[in-house]
Amino acid sequence: MSEPQDDWRNAGFGIYIHWPFCQSKCPYCDFNSHVWAQVDQDRWLRSYISELERYAALTPGRVVQSVFFGGGTPSLMEPATVDGILSTIRRLWPQANDTEVTLEANPTSIDAGRFRGYAMAGVNRVSMGFQAMKDEDLRRLGRLHSVDEALRAFDIARNQFERVSFDLIYARQNQTLAAWEAELDRALSLAIDHLSLYQLTIEDGTAFGDRYKRGGLKGLPDEDLAADMWEVTQAVTAAHGFENYEVSNHARDGARSRHNVLYWRYGDYIGVGPGAHGRVTLDGQRHAVEQPRAPGKWLERAEAGNADSIVEALTGLEQAEEYLLMGLRLREGIDLDRFERLSSIPLNGSQVDELRERKLVKIENRRIFVTDQGRMLLNAVINKLLDS
Repeated sequence: MSEPQDDWRNAGFGIYIHWPFCQSKCPYCDFNSHVWAQVDQDRWLRSYISELERYAALTPGRVVQSVFFGGGTPSLMEPATVDGILSTIRRLWPQANDTEVTLEANPTSIDAGRFRGYAMAGVNRVSMGFQAMKDEDLRRLGRLHSVDEALRAFDIARNQFERVSFDLIYARQNQTLAAWEAELDRALSLAIDHLSLYQLTIEDGTAFGDRYKRGGLKGLPDEDLAADMWEVTQAVTAAHGFENYEVSNHARDGARSRHNVLYWRYGDYIGVGPGAHGRVTLDGQRHAVEQPRAPGKWLERAEAGNADSIVEALTGLEQAEEYLLMGLRLREGIDLDRFERLSSIPLNGSQVDELRERKLVKIENRRIFVTDQGRMLLNAVINKLLDS
């Protein structure tokens, strides 16, 4: 068995690169994204390289299993910027034989030449932000592309990369159950291997959040309709041969997002870029690491030699709670022995028994996982277990 100080080895090591810039700010988005008129990509590349070199000195010999460019809109990065980052990562760390390198892309920033450049740099998977397959809803969501433009961008991506995923948002304004089912069928008819399907949530601090508080966001589904949409989502994706391996993620066999699975299995990962988070084990102690959200502040700190704004040592119990919080999102659940090694205490038996009696969780082969019925109440299940 791995000792707690080597717990990260249960899931591996990855690198997250945050590119904070977008062409415009979507009204539902609470991610750390910004609109800048001019971005000095050479300066940003130097700062990313500096941070990667600093982290490499702290984590020598780690084998990189995945790299993920998130944002923001990473497809606004010049191919030379992506190439410079990936070349640096290959220089600094050993690579797994099948390292997954994902880049998020918006349809409005995709062209064949740019994608060829990403592929030559080492990107082998693209995650596209479709969000909807209805032009009226795209406009409501503040997206700059049409459905036809998104489909053309998808064709470009599919011709360049074997692995292509895209995102859709459901439970949108005035969306019916039949309309969502038809939209999902259309999406699954494309030659894709992975879908991320998210229920629209209204977050504080977003334009939608402000509008909702003023009573201006009409036509959102009630709880019953949203639950029906969830059930239809599971049924339709399963009928097309997609496994719902995580609450919001569906994949054909072998096409899971390895980088996100690394998060959910509670591995170690470096986060580089404005607002990026990481979990890094140093000298046997796992740390929570965060970098400043403001792009200008991050750039200044990176150029000064260290962009970390928070580095916090995590107790064993805190690690166990994070492992539970992340791992129960996966259909495979979590390893109870691993949880107990981290926390030094088992889960509360009476709480677990209550959830089992209500058919919200199951335990098999020393693993606890959430049932299909429980997945609809996932937050409540997790809170119950964390309270124990």
